[in-house]
Amino acid sequence: MTAVLLFGATGDLSRRMLLPSLFGLSVDGLLPADVRIVGTARSQLDDEGFRAMAAEALASHVANGLGDQAKADAFLKQLAYVPLDATDLGGYRRLADATCADGGRCADQSISIFLSTAPSLFKPTIEGLAAAGLTGPNVRIGLEKPLGSDLASSAEINDAVASAFSEQQIFRIDHYLGKETVQNLLSLRFANLLFEPQWNAHWISHVQITVAETVGLEGRVDFYDGAGALRDMVQNHMLQLLALVAMEPPGTFTASAVRDEKVKVLHALRPIDGKSAAACCVTGQYVAGAVNGEPVKGYAEELGRASSTETFVALKAHVDNWRWKGVPFYLRSGKRLGARKSEILIAFKDVPHNIFGDGVKGMQPNRLLISLQPQENIQLQLMSKVPGLSRGGISMRPVALDIGRKDAFADTRRRIAYEQLLLDLIEGRQTLFVRRDEVEAQWAFIDAIRKAWAENGTEPRPYTAGSWGPSAAIALIERDNASWND
Repeated sequence: MTAVLLFGATGDLSRRMLLPSLFGLSVDGLLPADVRIVGTARSQLDDEGFRAMAAEALASHVANGLGDQAKADAFLKQLAYVPLDATDLGGYRRLADATCADGGRCADQSISIFLSTAPSLFKPTIEGLAAAGLTGPNVRIGLEKPLGSDLASSAEINDAVASAFSEQQIFRIDHYLGKETVQNLLSLRFANLLFEPQWNAHWISHVQITVAETVGLEGRVDFYDGAGALRDMVQNHMLQLLALVAMEPPGTFTASAVRDEKVKVLHALRPIDGKSAAACCVTGQYVAGAVNGEPVKGYAEELGRASSTETFVALKAHVDNWRWKGVPFYLRSGKRLGARKSEILIAFKDVPHNIFGDGVKGMQPNRLLISLQPQENIQLQLMSKVPGLSRGGISMRPVALDIGRKDAFADTRRRIAYEQLLLDLIEGRQTLFVRRDEVEAQWAFIDAIRKAWAENGTEPRPYTAGSWGPSAAIALIERDNASWND
């Protein structure tokens, strides 16, 4: 028997992502036929109440509807629920009884735990799981962020988890790694001879990574004001994307080989300290403006008080190794920006010799744009002659070669990123999960930046909601004769 145990099962993440993802896997026959899915949270529900909530979640968040109602009904029957106060050790025994077959004997079945809880509850939750026999070698545990607010608190959480689980049992989740286009980045680099020989400082001028949101706080008031853009987005998602772009080819496509190469990149990041922070960092906080034609309040107005939390950050980072010597990596992320998009731009250098002369019109360097959302797309920009007659030279225009998912893979279903991650958790594949030394290297880089900001008295600059952040962010990249891909 296989069991999936969802902590925080009545929360927003479960409703929008986890339950629809498990349903998608079930419909496609990717879950074991005997799987038992047990939800737990503080909400006082019974099995039928949880199933009714799950049915509403599926109806709202499953693309193209539920399809076969019989399959939906069968999935809902596999759900059970146990209310739990995470600090009540006795409750974990009831949880084990509901999760495990034959009166709560858990050693004979595969158990996958998805833990989405407040950092303060990690330690009592692990203690409760251990007391109930839910930490054996047959158990895998997935950890949803936030895993701490700095290196010290992250280490405390990881130590608590490591007291009951081995590293081989721990699956630290970064949902960006479950996105198809992020995974395809590895295919693009290492399955195509066209790119890998040019994937270095000799041919690439710079790299841009953008994660832009149009939304504001959206119910995340307490968490976000205590975190800010640097810790909310850069520490995890964006540094993982940077590592995938910059990593050396692994020997094999295995968890250990891939993660070994990623952590080398993270250790090679040049520290940003008090002396370099002013030239390498820009922070901002949105004020009232308009997004998508609708007026919106400023951050302080939404929050209800003044705050020094940054809602925008732009960084200029360097990977100090042979492959990337001198290549800047520009990272930016923020809320209430001009458009919702997540993308990676690889900007190549100019051709070494322009045979067409200085007077040629429209000549631009090649660019590779990897779009993660809202649409998944890979676009290679090449130069092409503009059709027509010419005298004394030719006109050029960039032409995009698109590999759009909707076109190239029209016969496949667009999946939620958590589908891949939950399937890998259940089946024990760690390649798309983050190892502890990766997390600690990411936090070390971020902690140094926050220390530099504190030393320098850095305060976020105001920017109008609906814009692309403070003007200083534009200057950050244009000082190097480059421009953001807006």
